[in-house]
Amino acid sequence: MDAILDFIKGTGFAMLADNWLNLAMIAVACFLAWLAIVKKFEPLLLLPIAFGMLLTNLPGAEMFHEVLFAGGHIHWDLFGGNPITQATVDAFRQAEVSETILTYLQNNIGNSITAGLVDYLYLGVKLGIYPCLIFLGVGAMTDFGPLIANPKSLLLGAAAQIGIFMTFAGTRLMGFTEAQASSIGIIGGADGPTAIFVTTKLAPELLGPIAVAAYSYMALVPVIQPPIMKALTTKKERMIVMKELRTVSKREKILFPIIVTIFVALLVPSAAPLVGCLMLGNLFKESGVVERISKTAQNELMNIVTIFLGISVGATATASTFLNWGTLKILCMGIVAFGFGTAGGVLLAKFMNLFLKNKINPLIGSAGVSAVPMAARVSQTVGQKENPSNFLLMHAMGPNVAGVIGSAIAAGILLSMFG
Repeated sequence: MDAILDFIKGTGFAMLADNWLNLAMIAVACFLAWLAIVKKFEPLLLLPIAFGMLLTNLPGAEMFHEVLFAGGHIHWDLFGGNPITQATVDAFRQAEVSETILTYLQNNIGNSITAGLVDYLYLGVKLGIYPCLIFLGVGAMTDFGPLIANPKSLLLGAAAQIGIFMTFAGTRLMGFTEAQASSIGIIGGADGPTAIFVTTKLAPELLGPIAVAAYSYMALVPVIQPPIMKALTTKKERMIVMKELRTVSKREKILFPIIVTIFVALLVPSAAPLVGCLMLGNLFKESGVVERISKTAQNELMNIVTIFLGISVGATATASTFLNWGTLKILCMGIVAFGFGTAGGVLLAKFMNLFLKNKINPLIGSAGVSAVPMAARVSQTVGQKENPSNFLLMHAMGPNVAGVIGSAIAAGILLSMFG
């Protein structure tokens, strides 16, 4: 009977009695999985994130240990299996980590931590490996031709990044630190890997809520953007037909990633890892001499990294970090970031039309957020409702891919200022 009772006490069902908040997180994980499977909201990343969240909130599974990454640092000594001592607890207390982690350490003095599977997977996030590899794959799948053909669209991509900095200002007023405000603001770039990259560097304690907000709102671009686009434009503006883009030569497409890498790395060195990987992937594609590598970056590598990234990021969404008022504020400011980003691109296009002979359809400005190619498709859809014969997709792809570069540069600026 004692053996049976010990077995029962060691089950996750018994542990849930003392960890009832985990039940709420399991429900959240199931809801996100439902959004991914049934509603098809960014399923490629939202589904792994949901399952990672599920794994980390199952009591007793011990697949992810927040304590190994407390205070924004990797505690290699604990990874090595060294026992927890009172000196360890005192050092963590001086680092001002959460009471939850301090309590865990105090209760486990003399014991060692056996790192779980997700702990090792999370190292790829913490060390900034996964986001850069994702950018490598994105670059290999991206055609910068529309941007090269219409360089003015680079300005629209830059204008859409206003959402990042407006949200930064708003979150500072709400009491977040500069580092936390930077991480929340980057949601406005509509670029999940960039948001994860910045957050792991500046505010790792917010990684779970920010990742969920970023990818959820990216999936909601077709819902969030159209009302803003229509409110800021007239019917006449939405019906503007743009001239067909010129044909871009192969030489231009090959030189573009090299020139952009050199310029951005010299201008904002902190953005070099993201922009460099993005442009390397694009060079693989456009050079035409490494087709095998290009296909690997687009498919096998991209898929593997997506799985690892989603699971490990979802695992950071524990009950103690996710279920608080801060998370609600992050979700609210994420909407604000998307709204300002969409409005910034549209308004700049309207302003540019005051001086241009060949008018720009302001709807393509909303594609400046870097949700590729979803934001460009939204511009096309809204434009065709006003003028069924109008095709804006290729024009919108210019600011859309410019937004990817813009969000990476904005991330580099924030990292250099507050990192």
